[in-house]
Amino acid sequence: MHCGKQKSMTSSSLFSKQVWPEMNGNLMDFLDEPFPDVSTYEDFHTIDWLREKSRDTDRHRKITTKSKESYWELIKSLLDAWSGWVVMLLIGMLTGTLAGVIDLAVDWMTDLKEGVCLSAFYYSHEQCCWTSNETTFDDRDKCPQWQKWAELMTGHSEGAGAYVLNYFLYVLWALLFSFLAVSLVRVFAPYACGSGIPEIKTILSGFIIRGYLGKWTLLIKTVTLVLAVSSGLSLGKEGPLVHVACCCGNLFCSLFSKYSKNEGKRREVLSAAAAAGVSVAFGAPIGGVLFSLEEVSYYFPLKTLWRSFFAALVAAFTLRAINPFGNSRLVLFYVEYHTPWYMAELVPFILLGVFGGLWGTLFIRGNIAWCRRRKTTLLGKYPVLEVIVITGITAVLAFPNPYTRRSTSELISELFNDCGALESSQLCDYVNNPNMSRPVDDIPDRPAGPGVYSALWQLALALIFKIVITIFTFGMKIPSGLFIPSMAVGAIAGRIVGIAVEQMAYHHHDWIIFKNWCRPGADCVTPGLYAMVGAAACLGGVTRMTVSLVVIMFELTGGLEYIVPLMAAAVTSKWVADAFGKEGIYESHIQLNGYPYLDVRDEFTHRTLATDVMRPRRSEPPLAVLTQDSTTVEDVETLIKDTDYNGFPVVVSRESERLIGFVQRRELTVAIKTARQKQDGVVSSSVVYFTEDNPQVAEACDPQPLKLRRILNLSPFTVTDHTPMETVVDIFRKLGLRQCLVTRSGRLLGIITKKDVLRHMAQMMNQDPESIMFN
Repeated sequence: MHCGKQKSMTSSSLFSKQVWPEMNGNLMDFLDEPFPDVSTYEDFHTIDWLREKSRDTDRHRKITTKSKESYWELIKSLLDAWSGWVVMLLIGMLTGTLAGVIDLAVDWMTDLKEGVCLSAFYYSHEQCCWTSNETTFDDRDKCPQWQKWAELMTGHSEGAGAYVLNYFLYVLWALLFSFLAVSLVRVFAPYACGSGIPEIKTILSGFIIRGYLGKWTLLIKTVTLVLAVSSGLSLGKEGPLVHVACCCGNLFCSLFSKYSKNEGKRREVLSAAAAAGVSVAFGAPIGGVLFSLEEVSYYFPLKTLWRSFFAALVAAFTLRAINPFGNSRLVLFYVEYHTPWYMAELVPFILLGVFGGLWGTLFIRGNIAWCRRRKTTLLGKYPVLEVIVITGITAVLAFPNPYTRRSTSELISELFNDCGALESSQLCDYVNNPNMSRPVDDIPDRPAGPGVYSALWQLALALIFKIVITIFTFGMKIPSGLFIPSMAVGAIAGRIVGIAVEQMAYHHHDWIIFKNWCRPGADCVTPGLYAMVGAAACLGGVTRMTVSLVVIMFELTGGLEYIVPLMAAAVTSKWVADAFGKEGIYESHIQLNGYPYLDVRDEFTHRTLATDVMRPRRSEPPLAVLTQDSTTVEDVETLIKDTDYNGFPVVVSRESERLIGFVQRRELTVAIKTARQKQDGVVSSSVVYFTEDNPQVAEACDPQPLKLRRILNLSPFTVTDHTPMETVVDIFRKLGLRQCLVTRSGRLLGIITKKDVLRHMAQMMNQDPESIMFN
């Protein structure tokens, strides 16, 4: 039975005149609205950089057009333009404040393991003795207001009993702090563990990890970072501060629709936030910007460079206003040297670079092997026990040695220091010439006293301890940074080498290598400078940073004179480490966790073609596609339900396989749900059209068709089946693609996703392709 022709024409006319203008005008608005159970991107999926860029361009064009209509729209467009700077200001202020609070809390809780201030329990050892009127210069660390636990409990500060009690309470406090840290992470925010930089790098490359930059993660990471560092474990707060800063950036992005609705724009903010994190971690705003550019960012336009600089500046100003170290500096280990370096010293500096590269290789291989063992054995099922055991071993071995007992930042500070006339450290126990009368800043080289030799033995033991324990500490289920432990290893080695060179120059100043630049009675060698160069070398060996590393170290010391030694050590350590493997510690952890990260620095040199990588393979079912005018709503909904693909190619027909475009899964889902709710007559048997012309309804009783031309991407990125994979990999890297369609003479053959590219690269390097867990 057929329906009347006149009625059909009337129905079709009404449909095309009334429904389609409304749907075409408003459909894209529906796609930007949050829809129940339908997110812009699914968790553990990659964003489409080209699409996000296109959406932002459309939004900007719309705002520019509207701004000419009225003053109110003009004001709104100005507010939109300034919102980026407002976000940077807020990020800088919050990051600087949190860093200051963390520094103060760590200082207090680290000292709490050894004693307490009687005048005010919330004072650290140093603050407690600042306020005392009974402190002498020689015994500046001793004052009646500060008492060690044994003295407070038993009244005796000396003797075996007091030492054992202080030892026991030191270990007990360390275990308590680490237990609280791992428990809070495990219960409230599992993503708060680790350094955070490998995940930040992956997120900035376009990957979605929901909750990783959330409010709970920010709160728990801040609290547990204080506990973890205070426990005395061989870890630092600098890496996790980048994670904290990015959490702040994500928090403020949610206040502005310009960033909350566009994942590409959000990543520009996160790049700037990473710069602010390094700025407060090291007191190095310029180094922070360069670190974000060199080490973590994937897409870094010029506009982001300016905003990163502003965020880093505000963060540094905020931290300076808080002044957590009480020395009007942004870092604990700020130093100034008074002696220039000499060309002959480049030899030990380069040797320190070699040591840094070897240490970096040893650490990366050892740590990755331990982390892989943790993932594949029962050890991974008991993260709390692992943290408790490592903390117990660390505390028990650290207490007897004064260089491992104190916080790592204080250790680095002492190793960097130049020995002036007012220094009371063991490292400055030189034999003084009683006839010496010189300015305090220009003390000549002197023979080492017993204190220096004693300190050298303790430093040698501390070096071995730090090298071994850091391998097992990094990667546990607590916040753990790597910058400070790496710098400590290098600083210890550097100081030992510096003292050795200094004593050689003093005792053998007539040797040809010292003759030209080191006269008797002159201040030739600065051991603290060797410690600084060693710290840079070891940090470079582990992270493979170069430019940003040198700038950070230069900002730490404020000495332009020492850039060449730092550059020589940083470049040497990178060359030596790269000889054993191209990946730094963060890239190695990205590979270990199977994150879909396409490193721009990797080279693809294999002679394979797109047809070798594309899906479907011969043994797999055919590609899931939609046709332009013969697929029903029910067919589409079944396809969405039965598959988890991010989108579907649209072809003319299944016979011809001629490619028309590509439609995103999320937009398809939202469009059908919206049409069912807002448009009468759309049922399961309605035909979905992707054609340009309005569909004609053959019979009045036929279901209304659904035209979805507006959500169809008519220019999806395509390559031919004979395109070299070297070119395809380059396209994925530089354009940030999610997928790429493979055609031959306009006919669809298959699809290549980012996951397929990563699997193929792993296969070419004889690695397990299934290690790429996420798509």
